[in-house]
Amino acid sequence: MKKGVLLVNLGSPDSPEPKDVKKYLGEFLMDERVIDIPYTARALLVRGIILKTRPKASAVAYKKIWWDEGSPLIVLSERLQDKIQKEVDVPVALAMRYGSMTIEKGLQELVDKGVDEVLLFPLYPQFAMATTETILVKAEALRDMHFPNLKIDSVPAFYNKADYIEVLSNSIKRHLEGKNYEHLLFSYHGVPERHIRKSDITKSHCKIDGSCCATKSEAHEFCYRHQCLEVTRLVAEKLQLEEGNYSTSFQSRLGFDPWLQPYTDRTIERLGKQGVQNMAIVTPAFVSDCLETLEEIAMEGQEIFHEMGGNDFTTIPCLNDDQEFVNLLSTWITDWSEN
Repeated sequence: MKKGVLLVNLGSPDSPEPKDVKKYLGEFLMDERVIDIPYTARALLVRGIILKTRPKASAVAYKKIWWDEGSPLIVLSERLQDKIQKEVDVPVALAMRYGSMTIEKGLQELVDKGVDEVLLFPLYPQFAMATTETILVKAEALRDMHFPNLKIDSVPAFYNKADYIEVLSNSIKRHLEGKNYEHLLFSYHGVPERHIRKSDITKSHCKIDGSCCATKSEAHEFCYRHQCLEVTRLVAEKLQLEEGNYSTSFQSRLGFDPWLQPYTDRTIERLGKQGVQNMAIVTPAFVSDCLETLEEIAMEGQEIFHEMGGNDFTTIPCLNDDQEFVNLLSTWITDWSEN
C-alpha cells in the first residue's frame, strides 16, 4: 500500500470581507458537533440570529490580523506542511475542516498520487467534539461516499506525549527569555460544559468539579478539560514553574450556556486588578496562530490588561512552523509510514 498524510486544521474565510466571513461562519456553526442542539433550533439560532449580526463584527476582527499572503492560519499551516514534506518520504497534503480547502480535496489530492492508506492528522493536541471528532467523522463519511478503497488511520490526541511537552516547553522558555513576567497564563479554547459530559465514555466520571480531572479514569482519553489541565501541569513541571505563578483559563465562549471556566478575559482582568504588572500568555490548544490568538488574545487581552493597570503583556506564539515542532511531527509520520 502507498501511504500518505493529510494534515487538517480548523479553516478560515477566503477573505476578511463580510460575505466570505458569513459563508465560513455558516458552515462552521451549523456543524452539529460545534453547536450541538437539534437541527431546527441550530438553524434558527445560526441563520436567524448569529449570521445576521456576527459576520460584520468578525470581518473587522479578521481585517486586523489578515496578512498580505492571506489568512494567518492558512499561511502558517501551509508553511508547516511544506517543511514536513521536506523531511518525510510520503506525500503530505493539507486540508481544513471548514472553508474552501476541504477534506475531500485533500483526500483526492493524495488518491491522485496513488495513495491508498492515509494518516489523518488533526492539528489539535487535545481531543474535543468540536475539533478532532468532527474531523474524524467527516473524513469517514467522505471515505464511505467517495473513496471506498481508502484506508484511513488517525493520530490520537498528543497532549501528554513527552516529546510534544518538551517541544512546547522549549518554545515557551525561548520566548520568555529576558522577560520579567510575574504570571504565565495558559489559555485554551473554551467549550460548553455539556461537551465534556457528552464525551465521557463512562457516562458518570466527568462532573467538572475540583477532582474529576485529577482522578484517574478512562474518561480522560476523550476529556478536553482534563487534557488541557494536564498540558499545563506537565509544562509547569518541565519548566519548574512555581505554584501561584501560573494558571489555566478558557477563551472564546459563545452564547449563554455554561462554558469551561475560569474565562480568560476575566482572568486577565483579575490579574491586573490584583496588581500584576507583567504577565505572559500561551495558547496550547492551537498549533497555528489565528484569529483567537492574534486578535482575541494579543490585541483584546492586552487591552484588558492595560485597562486594569497592567504593564507588560507578552503573547507567546503558537508552535506554527517551529523547526522543533516540524521535526517532531516528521518523526511521528516516519514512524507510522515505516510500520
